Amino acid sequence: MTKKRTIIGPSLPNIPWEDRPSDCSTIMWRYSANPVIPRDLIPTSNSIFNSAVVPFEGAFAGVFRCDDMSREMHIHVGRSRNGIDFEIDPAPIQFVCDEPEIAEHIEAYDPRVCWLEDRYYVTWCNIYHGPTIGMAYTHDFKTFHQIENAFLPYNRNGVLFPRKIGDRYAMLSRPSDTGHTPFGDVFYSESPDLCFWGRHRYVMGTKGGWQSKKVGPGPVPIETTEGWLMIYHGVLNSCNGFVYHMGAALLDLEKPWKVMYRAKPYILSPQTLYECVGDVPNVTFPCAALADADAGRIAVYYGCADTVTGIAFTQVDELIDFVKTHSEL
Repeated sequence: MTKKRTIIGPSLPNIPWEDRPSDCSTIMWRYSANPVIPRDLIPTSNSIFNSAVVPFEGAFAGVFRCDDMSREMHIHVGRSRNGIDFEIDPAPIQFVCDEPEIAEHIEAYDPRVCWLEDRYYVTWCNIYHGPTIGMAYTHDFKTFHQIENAFLPYNRNGVLFPRKIGDRYAMLSRPSDTGHTPFGDVFYSESPDLCFWGRHRYVMGTKGGWQSKKVGPGPVPIETTEGWLMIYHGVLNSCNGFVYHMGAALLDLEKPWKVMYRAKPYILSPQTLYECVGDVPNVTFPCAALADADAGRIAVYYGCADTVTGIAFTQVDELIDFVKTHSEL
């Protein structure tokens, strides 16, 4: 009997994985050796978190948010043979850019990386007269070519889809404001050329409880036979400040601005010491997901308390069933 393949994508048998502990009943479970990336992995870093990892040449590479000891935000390239033990370049990425107007940016943070057609695209929150979505591409994680910013300020959390929707490229984002945004909804945008973006569509907004303050896209959406699996962050405004959780929803494959199912409960929340204690307490912020189509395994990289990086695991069929069973649109 052929095993059901729910994930539409490649086989990635070497992604990090641990089976669910026997005493765990939640839909996601944490890697037992978390955090996988400490705050001081490079000599100048104050913290390393909200980072993106992708398969690369039989191993793994990625782009990492490293806040330095001046507390400036930069993105660095990193590599790993197993997706757990990383070497991160001590110097930030120096982009190749033919357009001097956008080549200068003060800070960069919260990157995502997406394999699209024949190269890896990096999107990040880029400071250009306010936060917007910076974009670049690389073939080898050595040279990065910066292209036009996707949107006007203010915007955060630009996440590309890994294939065109119809004949257009597509992106999810969270429009914001100048500061630590006290609001946020998810929007969908399309582009014919990865330069000019339009056809903006509302995807979803806040709801009660853990996602009552703002919501925003997390990792690159995972294509499945049931729809685009979107893992996202949701924020509760507690009496002690913002609390960042992970949630999950299923979007229509050909009209991704249409939410088909959205789980009312969160799938992960800050509960461990490294998630609750740090520069920004009470944060689990997903930025990348590795998905093995053969085994249905998903490993999610997430920022913990804006200080370190952890991994959490889930199984795609179980997660989709959870989203459908607990859906509330």
